[in-house]
Amino acid sequence: MELGDKVRSLRLKQKISIEQLSVMTGLSKGLISQIERDITGPSVASLWKISKALNVTMNYFFDEYDDFNKVVRKNERKKIMMKNGDRTYELLSPNLKKQIEMLWIEIEPNESNSEDLISHEGEECGVVIKGNLQVLSGDKVYNLEEGDSIYLDSTIPHRYINPGSEQSVSIWAMVPPSF
Repeated sequence: MELGDKVRSLRLKQKISIEQLSVMTGLSKGLISQIERDITGPSVASLWKISKALNVTMNYFFDEYDDFNKVVRKNERKKIMMKNGDRTYELLSPNLKKQIEMLWIEIEPNESNSEDLISHEGEECGVVIKGNLQVLSGDKVYNLEEGDSIYLDSTIPHRYINPGSEQSVSIWAMVPPSF
């Protein structure tokens, strides 16, 4: 089932109209409709707002497999592409039912992981594998280059930006799983 179908199905199951979900999330009715019809992919911040409003974790929209396989092959990773493919998230951990979540994040030049600062329970640590990454956390800005790593308190609003001219690739560990 596609992400949009899952949003629509859950919304209807809870007897929530698009207008009500719009009010609950602060997102426009048009955007919610486009997400439900898979015309556009939501930003991480938008999906976070939708999942909060519908009382599920973001994991609900992606975790379709109950089997626990310790090995995740590169070509079998659960992949989440956002906004015309300018951001890609790949789940490196087998699922989101354990204590840690590992993500491979690719962000194209002059793009970010979200339009808004987001916050969630827990902690995260990331390392830049390729390119540059600017991390905004609260009122601080951190500029990272290949090989640099950072630890964040996830409850402090944050976001990642690729200020460089090449794709940024980073690996992130988050506890507890929040995606």
